[in-house]
Parts: sequence; C-alpha cells; structure tokens
Amino acid sequence: MPKLSRSSLALVAMAIVSTAVMDAVGLSMFSAFTLMVLIPLYWLLTRHTWKAWGLCFGRPIDYGLAVLYPTFVMGSLVLALIAGGADLSATDWSAAARGFAIMAAATVIGSLITEEGFFRGSLFIAAQGDGYSVRQSVVFSSLVFSAWHISWATLSEEGRVALSILPVYLINAALLGAAWGLIRALSGSVLVPSVSHGIWNGAAYTLFGFGSEGGLLAVDNALWLDPERGLLAVVLSGLYVAWLWRRLNQTAA
Repeated sequence: MPKLSRSSLALVAMAIVSTAVMDAVGLSMFSAFTLMVLIPLYWLLTRHTWKAWGLCFGRPIDYGLAVLYPTFVMGSLVLALIAGGADLSATDWSAAARGFAIMAAATVIGSLITEEGFFRGSLFIAAQGDGYSVRQSVVFSSLVFSAWHISWATLSEEGRVALSILPVYLINAALLGAAWGLIRALSGSVLVPSVSHGIWNGAAYTLFGFGSEGGLLAVDNALWLDPERGLLAVVLSGLYVAWLWRRLNQTAA
C-alpha cells in the first residue's frame, strides 16, 4: 500500500486516542461523538465536495445490499438458535419490534455523524488522497475501524469482552467495517452504509444484547452465536464481504 500522509496518520491517531480516553474515564457511551469533531475538522482542512465525501443518495439496489447484510447474518443466527433447540415461543416479538425500530432509527442518524461519517467518509477519502485504490481504502478503513473498537472492548464497563473472545470480536469488527466500506464503495454514499449500520445495531442489540446487557433471545454460547463476538458471525460476514468484493471487482471491470 502507498505510504500514508502525516495528516492521515494524525486523523487515525486522534480518533483512536480520543475515544480510548473517553472509554477509560467512564464516558464510553459518548466516546463515538469525539468523531463528530474530527469530521468537520478534516473537511475544513481539505474542502472535499459533498459528493466526494459520500453525502449523496444511493440507488435502490444499494439499499437492498445494505438491508440484506444484517438480515442475512441475524436471520442465519436465529435459525442456528432454533436448530440448536432454543425455544423462542415466549419471546415478546412486539417488544423486539419496538426496540429494533428505536435503535435502528437512532443508529442511522448517529452513525452518519460519527462512525460512518468518519470511517466511510473522512478516512475513506483521506486514504484515496494518499494514493490508495478503492479496494485498499476499504481494507485500510476496516482495519482502523477494528482497532478503534479495542478500547471499547477492553476499557469500557459497558462493552468489555473476555480476553479469550477479544480476537473474534475484533475480526468481526473488521468484517463489519469491510462490509460497510464495500457498500460505500459500490454506492458512492455514506448514507447507505449508515442504514445498514442502523439495521445491524437494531437487530443485534435488541435480540442478542449490547455489551454486558442481554437481549430478548437467550444466547448461552456467545463465542458461537453472538453477532459481534461469535465465530459463526465471522463466517457469515466473511461470506457477505467476499460476495460484495466480487461485485466491486465486476463493477470495476
């Protein structure tokens, strides 16, 4: 990969360090909002156009890809639970629908001005400005996205995971970043992956839980069946990322 510029390295360092400080002092619920400062700061320094930033609407097919990703992963995990003998008859699906709608809507807006706006916006175009190809920008932003989650998983009370699961969690984070980066590359929009991010959080946190809080579904084996800490999710997200990568190659051909 081409060498990163000092401004790009500073952007990465500020994102990771500022978030880690927030997580370390007990403000992890607000740590993502440090990215809200970096997004306009980078824009003021570079003056990229709105379109280059990805602030545009994608095509209907792009939103289809965005919705299909969390649907494929969450649906497969629920089917795996049922196949494993889980009894979902007592699940309050109306509460699940309400929780999903609230979380999804909040995440679409919140991620657009934080995680998606930064990783699939600022960092994506910063990498391309340093000579990275679209594919290299996807890989780079995904790895940084995963590294950015380390402090959440190790320093925060809400999101702390066991050290034995941490590698799986970070791989899942990288695959999430890759999926949303590829959706951004295919659509040219940061709004489209924000929608996917919203549906993902809405389904994952309502059904499977958020950090130390459990979800509506009883998942006894997080190492296998959790959407962000489980091995099955690695396989499912990996398959979807591979499919999106192929679509990107076909589009570029």
